[in-house]
Amino acid sequence: MVSEKMYELGSKRSVIREIFEFGKKRAEEVGVENVYDFSIGNPNVPAPEAVKKAILEILEEENPVDIHSYTSAQGDLKVRDTLAESINKRFSTSFSGNNLYMTVGAAASIHICFSALANPGDEFITFAPYFPEYRCFVEAAGGKLVVVPAKIEDFQIDFEEFEKRINEKTKAVIVNTPNNPSGVVYTEETITKLAKVLENKAKEYGHAIYLISDEPYREIAYDVEVPYLTKYYDNTFVCYSYSKSLSLPGERIGYIVVPSEMEEFNKVYAAICGAGRALGYVCAPSLFQKVVAKCAGITADISIYKKNRDLLYEGLIKLGYKCVKPEGAFYLFPQALEKDAYAFTEKAKKYDLLIVPGDDFGCPGHVRISYCVTTDQILRALPAFEKLAKEYK
Repeated sequence: MVSEKMYELGSKRSVIREIFEFGKKRAEEVGVENVYDFSIGNPNVPAPEAVKKAILEILEEENPVDIHSYTSAQGDLKVRDTLAESINKRFSTSFSGNNLYMTVGAAASIHICFSALANPGDEFITFAPYFPEYRCFVEAAGGKLVVVPAKIEDFQIDFEEFEKRINEKTKAVIVNTPNNPSGVVYTEETITKLAKVLENKAKEYGHAIYLISDEPYREIAYDVEVPYLTKYYDNTFVCYSYSKSLSLPGERIGYIVVPSEMEEFNKVYAAICGAGRALGYVCAPSLFQKVVAKCAGITADISIYKKNRDLLYEGLIKLGYKCVKPEGAFYLFPQALEKDAYAFTEKAKKYDLLIVPGDDFGCPGHVRISYCVTTDQILRALPAFEKLAKEYK
């Protein structure tokens, strides 16, 4: 007999993947140019030229055995030192390579953190709307995910609801800013208040409460500063990925930052290493460790996402849709034009508009629209969004 829990996960695709697969089949029927697929967060901006240059330099100049060899379990120390220096330069921090653990992307990073921290009965709090896989990762680690309902007028944290849910079982709080799916960036005021609540509750309960910052969209922010959370709260893990900033989602490369200021740093870092070992996430791909080190501080051309955001957001608002304007990432999260977001997304398929219901993100009545697509697709899709809106007038 197999694990029923794993069978359930493996036999049921996420709603995002279901819609994405539907889109591929539909494109075969009517032509890809006639399907407006806004379902998946796959960057459409190419990796910067620096990535190609770095790969070629490594392949041509370095020892071919070393390029593809195992690194230390937590990643090559020179790579970690280089990335730490880049973080320090950008955010006025004081990390060394010993504060970093290289991982196979942000999903691995957060899963490692959950597994490193969780004991039976521990609770992990997050704020709707949230990345659906958090639940899968937390439960796999033996914890329980607790969700704070969304404050839909601005998608900042609802602190009244948060304080109802934090208790002596709370092990960590997970934040994702810029946010998938809302695109909202938590303000410095929100982060400062969150840190204060965590400090007070940790003292009240007599144990550390950790903050896990899930940051694959950090660089994709539009005319707004994204606070670096270790500067506000010592017990913070930063989980980072190059999937979005360098347009490398298929290469699965990122890192965890564990600050030296964290309580029992040595024990916590060892637990991160242990979780990486138990999950099989040791020794992130060695070639791409070297690549991201050579490309430290560089990003893909994110100006394209800003152009797409402005075009789609302004277009939908003119058509009568209601939406909090995103300040980062590459998603819009408008209200559906009826209470049942699933019914709304099914109706959208009549016009070959593929959008994702917000229920799995913990926010019924909303839909996620990924605008990491060509600008031309957005222009061609706006008349379809108009036809959809007219059905509700």
